[in-house]
Amino acid sequence: MVAVEEAGHVRYTYRLRVSAVAREALLAEWDRCRWLWNECVARSKKAHRDGEKCGPARLDRMLTRARAVTPWLAEGSSVPQQQLIRDFGKSRAKALKDVRERLPVRQRAGMPAYKKKHEATPTLNYTRRGFRLKAGRLHLAGGVVVPVVWSRELPAEPSSVRVYQDGVGHWYASFVVPAEVQPLPATDRVLGVDWGVKEIATTTSDAHDLPHPDHGGKARQKLSRYDRMMARRKPKKGQAASKGYREAKRWRARTHRKTARQRQDTARKWAKKVVREHDVIAVEDFKPKFLARSSMARKAADAAIGTTKKALLEMGRKHARDVRLVHPAHTTMDCGRCGARTKHALPLSQRTYTCTACGLVSPRDKNSARVMLVRAGLAPAGDEGVGPPGAPLQEAA
Repeated sequence: MVAVEEAGHVRYTYRLRVSAVAREALLAEWDRCRWLWNECVARSKKAHRDGEKCGPARLDRMLTRARAVTPWLAEGSSVPQQQLIRDFGKSRAKALKDVRERLPVRQRAGMPAYKKKHEATPTLNYTRRGFRLKAGRLHLAGGVVVPVVWSRELPAEPSSVRVYQDGVGHWYASFVVPAEVQPLPATDRVLGVDWGVKEIATTTSDAHDLPHPDHGGKARQKLSRYDRMMARRKPKKGQAASKGYREAKRWRARTHRKTARQRQDTARKWAKKVVREHDVIAVEDFKPKFLARSSMARKAADAAIGTTKKALLEMGRKHARDVRLVHPAHTTMDCGRCGARTKHALPLSQRTYTCTACGLVSPRDKNSARVMLVRAGLAPAGDEGVGPPGAPLQEAA
């Protein structure tokens, strides 16, 4: 029997069946936490103007004084309020760190901002002393009891839980539990992965290519209809939204949520297949953010390259596979057989790679996938360096 070891922590998310009484209690708790967050923002701005420090210790003292003089705030549990101060401190510390390191403005984490009542979705964090599980129900501090839809069992005792509401209005509980490594049998096979738009993932094995499923294209007609409904019913400034506007907005949010879940499901199934059948995977460390400013923005967003890459990394970590990230520079210019580099970058319209040094003719993305193996040290460059798709594991160069 293989020994199972821990590998950090992971979240298990479950749907909640919230009654009217529990919903009212959770929203009241969120109102207190939102007020406290906005108070922390105001205090931190004042401290910045006065040249003072404003860390979690000072905000904790502020919370103690506020609960002593404000009965409405003291009616709520102190657990989510204290955790909110911790989250605020981490967010502010990260923003200040980016400023000190002189990162470009577009790369900095923003300073914590005010949370508006009709824009911020409720989120409550409870540490171990603020909740317990009993008879399939989640008991939260403050006497709130919520039934949980147990779609699967928790693998271990949770250390914390996050109760939140999404844009559609559904409530969820996200438990943090220790992650366990579940090793898979060795296969002695390697795989190179190149990201793209026409095909989300092009690999050195034709059987493991991931074509573009076009989930967003299938839902575009519905989304366009809901957008027109919202445009016709858009309230004027200062007026409350009509029932038709709120319904159209909810339908639109549901469609977006369904599409996002379809993309995530496709990514996880593909990642599971790849990890199950290969010991080492060389993956292009691709940052798809720049595609949002190109003519391929819509198709690239629907491809969800970031989601697929994240699923592959998480699945590799879960099953103790070696997933190696490869720098993406010049991967379309290098030859996967001899390692020679072209003098000029290939235009996107040119989909066939031809090496002038060794005469290799290959689809552009397939050649890039082979380059991933070479750079990861799994297939040394040379006339005999790259074997057929799904080749046995080779020694690093």
